[in-house]
Amino acid sequence: MISINFRDGRPIYEQVRDGFRQLILTGALSADERLPSVRELAAQLAINPNTIQRAYRELEAEGYICSVPGRGSFVCPRDRAAQARKAELLGRFRALAAELRLLGASEEELTAALKGGDTHES
Repeated sequence: MISINFRDGRPIYEQVRDGFRQLILTGALSADERLPSVRELAAQLAINPNTIQRAYRELEAEGYICSVPGRGSFVCPRDRAAQARKAELLGRFRALAAELRLLGASEEELTAALKGGDTHES
């Protein structure tokens, strides 16, 4: 399900979060599917339960999973997760575009980059 790469420069909780995010967005985990408990996954991956709890907390804040007290964590409907991720990425995109504008990037350069074209000026 989820694997950890200890040579990866990212923190373990980010690897767990990103792994579940990918499984949810690709449909490998379906809506209403129960995720392993924090203790189960921590034991399976041989990592601290607090690490799993942090990943789950972030996934819930992003709208990917829903926690039901006493029952566990479940995958939220895919549309909700996709909308949450889209909103997050659009926010990051706006911040990057604003920084590029401060660095002198033209609207044409930004549009070309968005369309996947070459943005280098001759």
